[in-house]
Amino acid sequence: MLLLQVSRGLVELALGMHAQTKLGGVGVLLLLAVGVGIRARRVGLAVGAAMVFTLLMIQA
Repeated sequence: MLLLQVSRGLVELALGMHAQTKLGGVGVLLLLAVGVGIRARRVGLAVGAAMVFTLLMIQA
């Protein structure tokens, strides 16, 4: 269980750093919106933010 939480934290950190280098603050805000949408069980917010994030990463 602890290993899962640590690995999830490392993946979130790596994604955040990658998004920040590619997209700046917008990428980090989109990742935050995905996380908030998942934790609040708002599927529309999570899916919408993930789609925008994916499109922006493709363009970058």
